[in-house]
Amino acid sequence: MGFNCGIVGLPNVGKSTLFNALTATAAAESANYPFCTIEPNVGRIAVPDERLYKLAEIASSKAIIPVHLEFVDIAGIVKGASKGEGLGNKFLANIRETDAIIHVVRCFDDDDVVHVTGKVDPLSDIDVIETELLLADLESVEGRIPALEKKCKAADKCAAETLDVLRKVYDVLKDGKAASEVRVSPEKTHILRNLQLLTTKPVIYVCNVAEDESVGGNKYTELVSEKVSSSNVVVISAAIESEIATFDSEDEKHEFLRELGLPCTGLSKVIRSGYDLLGLLTYFTIGPKEARAWSINAGTKAPAAAGVIHTDFEKGFICAETVSWREYIDYGGEQAAKQRGKMRLEGKDYTVQDGDVMHFRFNV
Repeated sequence: MGFNCGIVGLPNVGKSTLFNALTATAAAESANYPFCTIEPNVGRIAVPDERLYKLAEIASSKAIIPVHLEFVDIAGIVKGASKGEGLGNKFLANIRETDAIIHVVRCFDDDDVVHVTGKVDPLSDIDVIETELLLADLESVEGRIPALEKKCKAADKCAAETLDVLRKVYDVLKDGKAASEVRVSPEKTHILRNLQLLTTKPVIYVCNVAEDESVGGNKYTELVSEKVSSSNVVVISAAIESEIATFDSEDEKHEFLRELGLPCTGLSKVIRSGYDLLGLLTYFTIGPKEARAWSINAGTKAPAAAGVIHTDFEKGFICAETVSWREYIDYGGEQAAKQRGKMRLEGKDYTVQDGDVMHFRFNV
């Protein structure tokens, strides 16, 4: 389990450049004209986690399997997309199943790169995209209501519950508000989630800036941070990320970042923001055959965490041998940690913590 993100934005804001850089591929054509991306592009990358590699080294693991993150890049969305303008709306269906949305916003001045509206205005750009996502959701909801009304006449209880939620969503969308503002009873939250509406998804705003503004940002990034929650804003230079993607060694990347005064890559920023936004954490299973990272929702109990590996682990859960990743490394492995009394046996009520190294005991 990892998470996947749909990348949206106006044409020429750096979406495909960022996609190429983050996935270190040239799968998405990047060109200085609207709609150069005419097919949805999907990139799958390993989530960098130094802890996993240190744990694997100590355990002499033959294989290392990190968590994976998936990016879906679609054509640039323009004003009027919901009415057939441009190509972006055609591909919105490709990101309905994603966990989060990465909204790339142009925050750099460059006369050589055409802006679709003729000027750099990140707040206006955000409004355009959010409006088009909202209108796409409204169209989707309007299309579902008639069919559900017919089912309700046949006394379909499930359809009646879904219709009730849909009507609430419809009213909120008609008021120009995101579907995330809809409030339903706890037993109906799954209905709202299963609608896969674009405006219910958490959003990471990626401000694409010039290379010399990648550390401190600029007047445009300040405007974006004021408009949305600053915790959801990541400042990145797609040009820098593109250059980082060309380096073969990690040492080269680190030296390049150090010279620029950057603590980490843009990819790491996006991943950290995504984990925080979605409330995810990572635990590890470490052994001589493989060292593996698993992502789960924060607050997950040990049996459910075991079920991410295999349903039998959850069904027959007995306990989990658990040690923190730091103690595993500090004491030189599982056996040494046990000898120092750092290995714990955790039961069904244990809430998994970020960085736990776990070995599950089960019986089916």
